[in-house]
Amino acid sequence: MPKVIAVCTSSSKGTQKKPVDSVTLVENFGIENDAHAGGHWHRQVSLLSHEKIEAFKTRGALVSHGCFGENIIVEGINFAELPVGRRLACGTALLEISQIGKECHSHCQIYHAMGECIMPTQGVFAKVLAGGHVRAGDSMSLCD
Repeated sequence: MPKVIAVCTSSSKGTQKKPVDSVTLVENFGIENDAHAGGHWHRQVSLLSHEKIEAFKTRGALVSHGCFGENIIVEGINFAELPVGRRLACGTALLEISQIGKECHSHCQIYHAMGECIMPTQGVFAKVLAGGHVRAGDSMSLCD
């Protein structure tokens, strides 16, 4: 069963996210107290596969949870293989994948150090369909 490894937030845009004990997801808003939440847009929550982060680290990247701007890190799901529209149950919340990857207009610090970044191809974004709480150790499941 896929499992949440970490949840991360940041108080201002343009900064790395930091791991926190738990997050509250708010329907049609995003993560409470996260700089990227708000409004009825499609990139309310960002997700990244733990395995992709670990593989990137084996190539010499000095990264920790939240460095890619990801909110939820999950072990056991390759998010980049899921289609837009796929629903995910996580903790007590329900998410729907709304975008795969993200164009990196002004390359991040990770890109400058490594020559690449995994978020543009491996990160996904989701809308919050039903609010709830998520913490490390929670399971995540794919919904039909």
